[in-house]
Parts: sequence; structure tokens; C-alpha cells
Amino acid sequence: MGLIFRDDFHDDFGAWPIGYIPYGGADLGEVIAVGRAVGDGDDGAFYDAWVAAGDRFASQAEEAQAAGRRASARELFLRASCFYCAAYHPIYGAPVDPRLVAAFRKQIVAFDSGLALNDPPVEPLRIPFAGGSLPGYLIPAVGAGDTARPLLICTNGYDATVTDMYFASAVAASRRGYHCLIFDGPGQGENLIEHGLHLRPDWETVVAAVVDFALTLPHVDANRMALSGWSLGGHLAPRAASGEHRLAALIADPGLWSITGAFRAFAMKCGATEEAAASLGTLGQEVIDRMWQAVTNDRKLRWTVVQRGFWVHGVDNLRDYLRSVEEFTLDGRVEDIRCPTLLTAGENDPLATTAQALFEALRCQKTLIRFTAAQGAGDHCEMKNRSLFNRHALDWLDEVLG
Repeated sequence: MGLIFRDDFHDDFGAWPIGYIPYGGADLGEVIAVGRAVGDGDDGAFYDAWVAAGDRFASQAEEAQAAGRRASARELFLRASCFYCAAYHPIYGAPVDPRLVAAFRKQIVAFDSGLALNDPPVEPLRIPFAGGSLPGYLIPAVGAGDTARPLLICTNGYDATVTDMYFASAVAASRRGYHCLIFDGPGQGENLIEHGLHLRPDWETVVAAVVDFALTLPHVDANRMALSGWSLGGHLAPRAASGEHRLAALIADPGLWSITGAFRAFAMKCGATEEAAASLGTLGQEVIDRMWQAVTNDRKLRWTVVQRGFWVHGVDNLRDYLRSVEEFTLDGRVEDIRCPTLLTAGENDPLATTAQALFEALRCQKTLIRFTAAQGAGDHCEMKNRSLFNRHALDWLDEVLG
């Protein structure tokens, strides 16, 4: 039995909007109501309950807009986008479920509709990249007017999208006086769901294109651009900063050295020697078979590796997936991170286990903040007390950027 949803697997996903409550993504009673509607239902019931709530908010938003209630319409459209986004996480993966695509499209329509009612209006952007483009949004600093302000660029992780990043970071940053540029890179959001563009390890290439684009935007202080990444972005952002030196500050929540650490330990539990586990892609077939059996017999592991991992990395078997994740590492690159860096580590966040090692390896100005269960912030990315993370991170950024 989870916090809100009876099924622990559903609760892992369904409790995420709690972190968005301070920023307009949800209210607690609404999330509880969805949990009750799902009850003992399956992934389809989870999807239907979230989409039904999103549809209700979107309909109310349209009525409010027609009646000239601009502020209410904005709030309701944005809330609808959050609920549509929550709907498809259990069915996230390949082959791509048509319901996932339908909810994602509703999510973006609602998100764009809400941001269009912002003051000033926020329009979708296209960031040129690799012969195509990445979706992005510039969320302006509250009350900035025509004054140049520092810019916080936010990068996502494995399965979050621009709407998650908006509620998790952008709203708080804009209230604090930062312009905030959110985007989905390869393997994220629209790029994966609509175009099949897979994740890539050289995030410095991705962020270099985003920084190039940011420098064309009005009222951005080019000398005060920071990069923040959460979840897998806690690895992608440091990787980007190791090669993109126009950044004035870096935040990694949590500090994540690589994707491979847990898989090496997993391989050894399945019979690999420490030496063999150092090269996941060349593990003996007997070890691969044991790992595969363990993965497919565990619902959460199967979702993490087979549904999400295979799709995001563009592979169809465990060995190729392990080869791919080997490329996502800061080995040989940590020393190249030059800007002041903030790392976080949640007490019970499984991705935070390498934060201390990363902190010790950094040669730049650095800070490590630990969050605890006693604070209500010990879980992954401090999602049950996201406002605590934002206060600490933005206080640190205020000091670093002056």
C-alpha cells in the first residue's frame, strides 16, 4: 500500500504531482481523488483516472477562458497538463502505446494554452539541433520587464518532460528573478514520443546548442547562465558542463557519476566477477541470462530496464542496453567541470549513492547538500518536499551569481 495509491508501483508515479503542489500542478485532494478512482485497478485504470481529471480541468479552463476569467483558465490548463503527463508513466515504453501518444499530445496542448495566458505570454520555442530542433520554453523572471536577468537552463532525466521541469524548477526560479529555459533533449518528451530520437551520452553537444540559442534571446545576461539537471539530468548536466564552459554555475540533483554503478553490482550478484562487471557489454551469456530473469520477474525492474530503458536507448535486448549505458559516465571528464557546482543527495534516493564520490572528484568550487527523510525530502529528487530543494538551490545560485 503506497502513500496515496494502493499499488506501490502506481504510487511511485502517482505521488510525483505532490511535489508540484506549491507551483500550481495539483492540489493534494485532487491527487487523492485520482488514487481512489484507481483503487485496485490496473495500469489502464491508472491512465483513465488521470486523463479523466485532466479532461475535466481542460473543460473548465475552456469555460473560464470563454467567460473572460483569464487567471483561472491559465491555472486550469496548466493543471490539466500535469494530470495528462502523470497518466502514461506505467505504460511508458516500446512498442509505443497509442494512449501514451494521445495523453502526451493533450498534455502539450494544455500546457501551451496555459502558458499563452501568462503575462507576458509564453510561446513554444524551437532550438536548432543536429539538422532538426528541440522543443523549449523561456519562462520569464517575474517582474523582469526589459531588464537583463540571469538564466537557468534546466535539463530533464529519463522519463520526465518539459511540463515536469516547469513545475519542478521553472516556476520557483522565475519567482526568484531568473529567466528559465526548459527543453527536452534527445530521448526525452516530444523527441522520443513523436520522433523516435534516442538518448545520447554527449550531453555537452546538446547543451552547447541550447546555450547558442539562449544567447539569441532578449534580456538574458550572457555572463550569468546556469545549468540544472534532475534525476538522470544529475548526470547529464555535469557531463554537459565538462565540455560547455560558457556556464557560470551547475546544479546536479542528485549528483550522479554514471548510469552503470547499480548495474555492475547487479551483475556481480548474478555471478559476474568484479573484473567481468567492469565491462557490462561483454558479460558472459550465463550472467546476462540470470540478469534477464531477475529483470523480467520484477515489475519495477522490468519497467525501468525493458519498457523505459530499451525504448529511450533505442535497443531491443539487455546486452545492447548494458553497452549503451556504459557510455553514460563522467570517467575522465570530472576534472573538466570548471564552474561552481552544487550537488544534492537525498537520504533514500538510489541515484544519490555516487554524489559523495563525485563531490570529492570535482576540482571546481563545490557544495554538497544532503536532504533527509526527517525533512520530508529524502526521496528521489526531493519530490515530497520540492520547495525545500528549490529554496536551497536558488539561495546557492543567488550567492554564486551575485
